[in-house]
Amino acid sequence: MKRMLLIMLALVLLATVPRGSAPSGVKVASKPFTESVLLGEMLTQMIRSSDRPATHLAQLGGTRIVYDALKRGEIDVYPEYTGTILQVIYPDHAELSSRQLQELLLQDGIRMSDPLGFSNNYAIAVRRETAEKLGLSTISDLAAHPELRLGFSNEFIDRDDGWKNLRTRYNLPHKDIAGLNHDIAYRQLASEVIDGLDVYTTDAQLAKMDLVLLEDDLEYFPRYEAVVLYRADLGKRFPDTVQRILSLEASIPTKRIMDLNALVVSREVSESQAAAVFLQEKFDIDNSVEDISVAAQVWQRTLEHCDLVRRSLIPALFVAIPLGVIAAKLPRLGQIVMALVGIIQTIPALALLVLLIAPMASLKLDTLGSGSATAVAALFLYSLLPIVRNTATGLSSISPEHDESAAALGLSSRFRLLQIELPLASPSILAGIKTAAVLNVGFATLGALVGARGYGQPILTGIRLNDTGLIMQGAVPAACLAVLLQIFFEWAEHHLVPAGLRPLSAGDADAAAHG
Repeated sequence: MKRMLLIMLALVLLATVPRGSAPSGVKVASKPFTESVLLGEMLTQMIRSSDRPATHLAQLGGTRIVYDALKRGEIDVYPEYTGTILQVIYPDHAELSSRQLQELLLQDGIRMSDPLGFSNNYAIAVRRETAEKLGLSTISDLAAHPELRLGFSNEFIDRDDGWKNLRTRYNLPHKDIAGLNHDIAYRQLASEVIDGLDVYTTDAQLAKMDLVLLEDDLEYFPRYEAVVLYRADLGKRFPDTVQRILSLEASIPTKRIMDLNALVVSREVSESQAAAVFLQEKFDIDNSVEDISVAAQVWQRTLEHCDLVRRSLIPALFVAIPLGVIAAKLPRLGQIVMALVGIIQTIPALALLVLLIAPMASLKLDTLGSGSATAVAALFLYSLLPIVRNTATGLSSISPEHDESAAALGLSSRFRLLQIELPLASPSILAGIKTAAVLNVGFATLGALVGARGYGQPILTGIRLNDTGLIMQGAVPAACLAVLLQIFFEWAEHHLVPAGLRPLSAGDADAAAHG
């Protein structure tokens, strides 16, 4: 047991190892689609060109997540669209002029630039062969074809300017609508799993896949002028930064942004390289962008992923094991404990991430970015159930005779717990910790949705760019890490569990049978 206590003390020290200071300078964010990441890179490099440090939190999350982060001051600037601001952020003010919108944003401590030079509107697209076969040219034409399978991004389905009101406006009969990730929807369309989808009018895939945009004949969709939102106090904290940001106004033609999107989607260049090309040709800014080797990227992601698992699993041990003891020793209270940790486990991971952002922000913790407290908190909560359950099960399965013998010898309850019961339950406890650790490796990939790094970043980027190789850069190392954890816990079981309590190996069992 002394060895176990030393291990626990080492874990406490490991859990409190400082991670280094938070990124300094301007924090730029972007949403999880190619054009937003590209614009985020332009802003980041434009700011850096004035020798001002800047960090890009790419693919941070949906509109509400990123806007709320800007409002709280966790980020300083990000690219947005006027239609999105009016429909998602201020749905009760959809008829505001640009100046009125700027005044409304200022009440949240946020300023808005003038348009960057292009608009990226919503549209409905179908394959060319589908349009020609059925004579589709307008959205109204869809009403005569209820058999068509439509797949829309989840945000489009829920938005006021999305499907729910589009269906009413055009009296569309389609009922079975698939909710999809925007980039996955293109794959589904190419595979003919769906017949139509919502698109952005500057998407590179439109020309690549030869899609037909259906005319918005009832003028339902508002215009989505690309703008930049930034903190009103940014100019005071970082002089000259706002001037750099505003230099992008009216500088990006529609054709140019479509070409840049196409370069990224085709994997000819990365978002950072495409941004550097544009800034060089438009502003004569020379930003050298070096390619990072795949090995270096995988190693960096491994360190980040292990950090997420470490920071969530170790605190869970010091909460879950005592809760498991309570569940075993106090049955009535234990039922409540088991019910609570069980309920937490049933909450979908994506929902839990979103729900935890506000509470973590209220605690003044880093809720977004590489050190995301939101992701760590979610992983911590998901770690509780297997450890609590296995600890309680291990303790409850101990024969009452052991307790009776210990009581007869006059041993205190504390001594019995630490020196007898926990060692006897250690195989079950270790099995619970192993389960929690392996689950954490998988769940940690979802942390990329709130800017946490790790293996989730290449997976999310690979899905967005339809790049299987990038997806595998995250998926394969994650699987390997899970296997390594399995091996580590087998080693830990051999060294921490008393010999008489360890399961017999195949060789030991055979020797015992012939002994």
